[in-house]
Amino acid sequence: MTSAVQTTPLAGLDALLARVSGERLAATVTALAGEAFAGRRVGSPGGAAARAWLTGVLAEAGATVVEEAFTVRNVPQVYAPPGVSWRRDGIAVPLVFGRDIAVHLASADVPQPRRGGLAVAGYGDPSGRWLLVPPGMNLFDAYGHAEGAAGLLLGRGVDADGWHYTMLAGPNPGPLPVLSVESRLHEQMTIAARRAGTDAGGLLSASTPIRRAQVAGVNLHARFRPAPPGGLDLLFTAHYDGVGDHPGLRQPAAADNGSGVAVVGEAARLLASALPQGVGLSVALLDAEETGALGSAHHAGQLVAASHRPVVINVDGAGNLQQAAAVEAGGPAHGLLAVLDQAARHTGLPLAAGPVASDNRRYAAAGLAAIGIGAGMAGYHSPADTAERVETATMVALARLVVATAWLAGAQSATVLSPIGDER
Repeated sequence: MTSAVQTTPLAGLDALLARVSGERLAATVTALAGEAFAGRRVGSPGGAAARAWLTGVLAEAGATVVEEAFTVRNVPQVYAPPGVSWRRDGIAVPLVFGRDIAVHLASADVPQPRRGGLAVAGYGDPSGRWLLVPPGMNLFDAYGHAEGAAGLLLGRGVDADGWHYTMLAGPNPGPLPVLSVESRLHEQMTIAARRAGTDAGGLLSASTPIRRAQVAGVNLHARFRPAPPGGLDLLFTAHYDGVGDHPGLRQPAAADNGSGVAVVGEAARLLASALPQGVGLSVALLDAEETGALGSAHHAGQLVAASHRPVVINVDGAGNLQQAAAVEAGGPAHGLLAVLDQAARHTGLPLAAGPVASDNRRYAAAGLAAIGIGAGMAGYHSPADTAERVETATMVALARLVVATAWLAGAQSATVLSPIGDER
């Protein structure tokens, strides 16, 4: 008798899990990574186009969708290709944007090329020269050696595909143009600059066309099922923004975080008509994660102000599962974490405690039960983050995990909402 009681609901769960569609997941990522959405940077036309498309997808799945706008300040944008060349022995060699060099976030906006010899910061006269910042010297100290300098060159590693990482959150602009230079090239330039003779290192010509703008970020909130007062309300979240394309340089943002958007959308589509009565379900697709998780900070504040306390499952990076999916829990999430563990064992997905530095932390900081899930990505913040490198099997595994967690949470809502285990 006990076996029959347990088997029936699990059979229903297994039937639901079998409906997770790898084809639909892959199609979502391919669409979001497409040229029409131009990398989905916050405040950009590509981001707005992606948002409109996602609104249609969520509405078609049965959700009521609303937009919530908020202000995002100082969003950096490289608005033209930085023309950079290094002339040695009478030959000017162009340096490739995105591979050899990148515009540093601390750079001043200098659209016209500056030409000057090379020198090492802290050695000799910096006047009119591009200064190579030695390893171990921070940017603040480099400025102290840079009076009259043309600009600064910082060594920086690239990823396994040879690309510089694009970041949108970082230092404010300083007084000089600043370029990041691939580490080995930076070393070669430093060796050349230290040779005897004032112009032995050659001449560098470079511009740093980078500006910062105040833009509107926009979250999408899609309600699939109403939440009863005091009942379990499930909130699935994922950020839909990316770091955006550069001029002449596509950055598709497929794994980060088209894959997470696909996973939570697929899970909500299947669960909308399958959860028990009295369990609420909504999806928040968040903007401006790449500029400091500002979309989730805005949304978490709204929830707390309205005395809404959903339990949050956030997915960021569902592209390349290695040995286990990373899980980070915050806030009063003890009950939710226990259910997640049950779901992982049922679906056969290994989990490991690990940092998931994403929107889940904003909800947890607001006092909500929040779990972040990540399963890796290839080509982080670079042109290599393409749809072809997102593993459909990984997205299917995470979608099944989210579906199973929600299903089991609905069956154990008292446990999920209980504060036991979360006292401090």
